[in-house]
Amino acid sequence: MTLSSSLDAYEVWFVTGSQNLYGEETLRQVAEQSQAVADGLAGLPVKVVWKPVLKDSDSIRRLALEVNARDDVIGVIAWMHTFSPAKMWIAGLDALRKPLLHLHTQANVELPWADIDFDFMNLNQAAHGDREFGYIQTRLGVARKTVVGHVSNPAVVQQIEDWQRAAAGWTAARTLKLARFGDNMRYVAVTEGDKTEAELRFGVQVNTWGVNELVEAVDAASDADVDALVAVYLDEYDVAPELQPGGDRHQSLRDGAAIEIGLRSFLEAGGFGAFTTSFEDLGALKQLPGLAVQRLMAEGYGFGAEGDWKTAILVRVANVMGAGLPGGASLMEDYTYDLVPGSERILGAHMLEVSPSLTTAKPRLEVHALGIGGKDDPVRLVFTADAGPALVVAMSDMRDRFRLVANVVENVEAPDLPKLPVGRAVWKPAPDFATSAACWLAAGAAHHTVMTTAVGIEVFRDFAEIAGTELVVIDDDTTVRGFQRELRWNQAYYRLAQGL
Repeated sequence: MTLSSSLDAYEVWFVTGSQNLYGEETLRQVAEQSQAVADGLAGLPVKVVWKPVLKDSDSIRRLALEVNARDDVIGVIAWMHTFSPAKMWIAGLDALRKPLLHLHTQANVELPWADIDFDFMNLNQAAHGDREFGYIQTRLGVARKTVVGHVSNPAVVQQIEDWQRAAAGWTAARTLKLARFGDNMRYVAVTEGDKTEAELRFGVQVNTWGVNELVEAVDAASDADVDALVAVYLDEYDVAPELQPGGDRHQSLRDGAAIEIGLRSFLEAGGFGAFTTSFEDLGALKQLPGLAVQRLMAEGYGFGAEGDWKTAILVRVANVMGAGLPGGASLMEDYTYDLVPGSERILGAHMLEVSPSLTTAKPRLEVHALGIGGKDDPVRLVFTADAGPALVVAMSDMRDRFRLVANVVENVEAPDLPKLPVGRAVWKPAPDFATSAACWLAAGAAHHTVMTTAVGIEVFRDFAEIAGTELVVIDDDTTVRGFQRELRWNQAYYRLAQGL
């Protein structure tokens, strides 16, 4: 099964609430106007499908059940055009298991003041119809996003797009199969976690395969397939002379190509969308997978190094949420700091595995020694992430819940790094280095993250709301004391919210 990150196969249903009290003529106008509102969302990345106006409890409940049963329908946008008595929505909202967006809007932007009569008032009642709907959602404890404003407003459309992308990420997590090749790095705490709870919370299946099962797939790569993939490398990258055909280390490139062919075939055969490796468990692999991992991440796969399956989930989710946007998503790790007062920067990298989707430049394909793993020198792509806005997000297991920690950052132009042969990024964190680091440590956030340059913090806010998962954000408004208070409040809230 070939992995896809595209949003083209998904739909979001647009539903409108009313009731039979108003008569056929008014209901006809409700339908026409709600269709027009839905049409105003035609440019979104996920197709918006208008549904007939809902006027009674049974039709609402049956629609919710149909949404639940359709894998291609990833969420519902609801608007109460007129007054839709909220008790009609109890059974349907209770049954709904897909993300919900409450669009608080109306058909017209400006009121026709001189022409308003009571027929107009009967038809245009969203101002209090949506308040009735908001009440029942809150009483039932329904997680949702609320967007306020007219669909002609680009800010409104952007909020809906953010939610669509979060809903797509949630759908990807719910159907994700993750293959771990070996266990996580020995003695490391933060890469551990409750895989059963992860499947319950996020839907992802996390299971382990012996690395020599991967070796069998690598050994099955034919010379012809290796030749073809090497030709791709030569075309797409600036390949070091020693790796080119006839070069002293060309065999290293062929070995790296065989690993990519075998890894890809293993993942496709098992329907996996994410995976992990560990340099402590390489079996009969000739080198630590570097180039293969980088290229698979750029194609949309999730990946976590050293057995870090939680980060692998985030990379896959971020790849789906950013589908069609400039930029990409990658495993990242805070490695070392530049602590010049007033211009502090973070240098992020990993041993090998940073996705080239973070750059628009042509990466250089090189081979270098790696002091860990005990294998042949691995091939890898060397580059620096493009300057611009980015986000780093970590997932930690806090015993009774998963916590997402996100830091808004700005990738900056990097100094020359002639002796650092890996993919890397250099960034300045918001609001400043000291506050960012203090808050990150206080939250118990992981040292592995996903860096995304495609989607911003609002998409992750929506994702966390949909998933019912804690998210704490470090941005321009963050203070250490305020952040510490938020962590304490969250500790109490999430324990209470789970019930007895």
